[in-house]
Amino acid sequence: MTTTSPTALDTPYDISPDQVAAFDRDGFVHLTGVLDPNVVRQYEPEITDKVIELNTMHLPMEERSTYNKAFLQVGNLWKHSETVRELVFSTRLAKIAADLLGVEGVRLYHDQALYKEPGGGITPWHADQYYWPFSNDRCCTIWLPLQETPLEMGPLSFAAGSHRFEFGRDLPISDESEAALQVALAEQDLPVVTEPFALGDASFHLGWTFHHAGRNVAADPRRVMTVIYIDADMVVAEPTNEHQAGDLTASFPGLRPGDLADSPLNPVLYRP
Repeated sequence: MTTTSPTALDTPYDISPDQVAAFDRDGFVHLTGVLDPNVVRQYEPEITDKVIELNTMHLPMEERSTYNKAFLQVGNLWKHSETVRELVFSTRLAKIAADLLGVEGVRLYHDQALYKEPGGGITPWHADQYYWPFSNDRCCTIWLPLQETPLEMGPLSFAAGSHRFEFGRDLPISDESEAALQVALAEQDLPVVTEPFALGDASFHLGWTFHHAGRNVAADPRRVMTVIYIDADMVVAEPTNEHQAGDLTASFPGLRPGDLADSPLNPVLYRP
């Protein structure tokens, strides 16, 4: 069942040259008014229902690892809900990604809901592309909060310019990555940018941009939907670690290194 007018998800969002330049310079950009707040409100209940239904993490917070304290993580929601599919397949959002990446079109890698529960811990410093078997860096993630997100909820923090900093690209998200990257990013004097998000705001960040999030000390969960976009002409790379090998199997079924990243799970979401 369509939740809202398709127009709201398909009408182009005008990206300025300054915003594209900032994304290239900093490795991320925080955009206002990406979606109408009422549109976000309409999709949030279905996403939340699917997170509750599909979540497999049920340990008490005190018994979890640092990674599992950071958020509940549920991927490929688009396969489980036609309503969520509408949002994930939005050409409005996909065109923003293509414009920022400077590519003709983008295809889906996968989506993920990331819910930081009340009392949830930090998200350690890391770069997403450590986990992904891609042949180049033309990939980005939209981080779309499903509620207003003040600082006490733990919005993302970005190290501006860190997508050009190669130290730490071999570190999975962990206590070790948090400790090592805190020191390394400070030594490089890379500004750390942390901002609250109004409802309807979203950020986009490159796969190699280092980011972090604080604890959620608010009374409500920090509910976030993400979509990972890749260049429509992306080629699958030889995995460099066990996580990339697992992602190759899970997200590119039937494909091998050197293939176009075009499995049934990776449809083109925007190409003019």
